[in-house]
Amino acid sequence: MKKGKPIALLPIGVFLAMYLGLGLWFEYGLKIPMGFYNIPIVIAFLTAILVACLQNREYSFDRKLEIMGKGVGDKNIITMLLIFLTAGAFVGVVGRSSAQSVAYFMLSIIPARFAVMVLFVVACFVSTAMGTSVGTITLLTPIAVEVAQASDFPVALCVGTVVGGAMFGDNLSFISDTTIAACNGQGCAMKDKFRGNFWIAFPAAAATMAIILLMTMNHQTVQITHEYNLLQILPYVLVLVGGIVGINVFVVLLAGIVSGAAIMLITGQTAVTDLLASMGAGASGMFETSMVAVLVAAMCALIRVHGGFDVLLYLIRRLFKGNKGGQLGMGLLVGVMDIATANNTVAIVMANPIAKEMSEDYDISSQRAACILDTFSCIFQGVIPYGAQMLVAISACAEMGVQLSAFNIMQYLFYPYLLLVSSLIAIFVVGEKKK
Repeated sequence: MKKGKPIALLPIGVFLAMYLGLGLWFEYGLKIPMGFYNIPIVIAFLTAILVACLQNREYSFDRKLEIMGKGVGDKNIITMLLIFLTAGAFVGVVGRSSAQSVAYFMLSIIPARFAVMVLFVVACFVSTAMGTSVGTITLLTPIAVEVAQASDFPVALCVGTVVGGAMFGDNLSFISDTTIAACNGQGCAMKDKFRGNFWIAFPAAAATMAIILLMTMNHQTVQITHEYNLLQILPYVLVLVGGIVGINVFVVLLAGIVSGAAIMLITGQTAVTDLLASMGAGASGMFETSMVAVLVAAMCALIRVHGGFDVLLYLIRRLFKGNKGGQLGMGLLVGVMDIATANNTVAIVMANPIAKEMSEDYDISSQRAACILDTFSCIFQGVIPYGAQMLVAISACAEMGVQLSAFNIMQYLFYPYLLLVSSLIAIFVVGEKKK
């Protein structure tokens, strides 16, 4: 196996130093309110890419541009960009008033102390049906913000609950890119992977619901008498039902855009020109998030060619021994890949070849290997502050007029943390039941 070149990982270190390092210093060292939120993530990634471009003189600058272009042109990256922009247009069309109507309608029929738990359950169902955590977070975050503001729960708690529920479906859904990538890469049937994965994810989800109930059931809520418009709820209902049924995320979002635009125009709440401007503003709100996805793909393409990922693969193989150690090593392998790429599907694709070899060396079934790759990639993806899920949640909050940093949300990501605990129990305590 190639040992790779450790220096090729320098761009990742530069990014982490600028983004995480400065963010932690501003937030907790200098005590600057929302200090982490003020770190320009695009500039941090541009700096990291510059470092990557200065490395490895064997490749000309033009050749490096070609390498980055191929990385950006990956199907998963393009799909993610389209989801970002379409979801932004949806938010621009329906506006804040629609999210407010949904929130107040929910609170009118559900006791406020159960509202946060309901958000988690809805996020789990929608993400499982849609197969995308990013789409789920985009759809539900505005509702979470309004529920928080109407019921006086912390906004970060409600948003973190939605992010956690979204990762549940990202991990289990049959149509999720991560499930497809893990199963195809390890050569196992999706139904077999789902059976094993479910008994790891379900205990974590149940424990998350219990924690949320304990935190919220004694919450002293005020009487909510705010009016809501049932007609404005229709776009969200169509989107949520479409997600639960399992319709393609683009079709679901387009249905929401069309229905929202029709309602706004028919009821006379906006003019055509203003509606188009709102759609443009909503899509523009996702530009930074989209740019981050592009820059991450470009940077990781260079790191891979320079041999940085070979270093990670070599170390995993050297450090972990035995069946259980092999499973843990496989999980950490895809976790490190996810930290480096900020894309759980890409992380699985990159980890698949070495994971396949590890399965043979450590006597790990293809079902178990696919389960570990998918689960650990979703654990890490759900908590890294610069991942698409976190960035979309923060962007959606900003669209609603609420400024949150990643660290505000991370303290409430109960599900990913408990999923890690459940995964470790499955590896070291329960073990794999082989046929």
